[in-house]
Amino acid sequence: MAIAAIALFGFIAAFWVFFGLYIAYGAVQLPWVKDYLPAADADCPRISLLFAARDEEEKLPAALASLAQLDYPNLEIIAVDDRSTDGTPRILDEFAAAQARFRVVHVAELPAGWLGKPHALQKAYATSAGEWLVFTDADVRFAPDVLRRAATMTREKKFEHLSLFCDVEMHGFWETVLMTFFGLWFHMATNPHNVSNPRAATYVGVGAFQMVRRSSYESAGTHRRLAMEVVDDMKLGKIMKMAGFRSGVAVARDFLLVRWQTGAGNLIRGVTKNFFAGASFSLWLVALSIAGSLLFNVLPFAAVFFLHGWALVFALVAVVVMLVFHAGVDVVMRVSPLYALTFPLGALILGYMLLRSTVVTLRQGGIVWRGTFYALEELRRGLV
Repeated sequence: MAIAAIALFGFIAAFWVFFGLYIAYGAVQLPWVKDYLPAADADCPRISLLFAARDEEEKLPAALASLAQLDYPNLEIIAVDDRSTDGTPRILDEFAAAQARFRVVHVAELPAGWLGKPHALQKAYATSAGEWLVFTDADVRFAPDVLRRAATMTREKKFEHLSLFCDVEMHGFWETVLMTFFGLWFHMATNPHNVSNPRAATYVGVGAFQMVRRSSYESAGTHRRLAMEVVDDMKLGKIMKMAGFRSGVAVARDFLLVRWQTGAGNLIRGVTKNFFAGASFSLWLVALSIAGSLLFNVLPFAAVFFLHGWALVFALVAVVVMLVFHAGVDVVMRVSPLYALTFPLGALILGYMLLRSTVVTLRQGGIVWRGTFYALEELRRGLV
């Protein structure tokens, strides 16, 4: 029994020491937007900033106010109202009337074979004229010079596709526990630093900000390739990488801000449609993910109270690496490093979110998104 415990916790410690620290090292190597000077007017290509909005009347005013302050000389902004039932169409139309570079497209009906958001973004692209496209969300707030800095970064690094990690506005203990662990888990699952390696299959797409060269996006298939993809933002990164274009990830922090969901309950409910889709609607992948999380993220914390000898040493090594990694994420996300102590709690909640997403999707036989039901069979056929 003692030998089995030593072997198990030695394996867990080795995972965190080698793979965990490898991911952490990559994370600190990511470029930061603040380190790139704003591009001069002559170096600013034509950009079309595109987003879809459905029932966003609460968050739209702040986001639109930030768009109005964007300092970029060659810019058009296109919003697609995706069948909204609240004041979103009125807010967008009033903003368009006051902003010459802003246009609105209204979608009244969703054609068969499309999810609402990919369809809306496809409509925005079809209306645009920019050499570069920036896909974003209706609740993202932009710093005035972020586009100029992104233009510099794409030019200097020769990116055809750039995703930016933004600041997330968090309030209260539970939101912070969830969002900080999600940030750590996302890095572990995707290894963003490796995205720019053309030989690696790693990809990332961030809904808050993805900047793509128009010609490359068209060669990759546009959002028509993503017509039935629930995690369309991540999969945009995938099709760009699959098409052979150079992709990259950077940290925006002060230059982009989003309030993802209000309250932990809304966070949990808000990802119901996403998490099972993120696991490719695979029960095996869900089971493996939950079991792996319990083994690597939770068990060492519980076991340190019962182990002794080398098994205890290995469990403590794993725990220390996890705490340091989480504390680093906390610092970047500008919360107290003491939230590292919530590591196993965050892992348990995220596992519950994945399980809940899976159970609800299976029980419904699909997902409900933007007021429309999509059958699971159809969603599986549309996976990229």
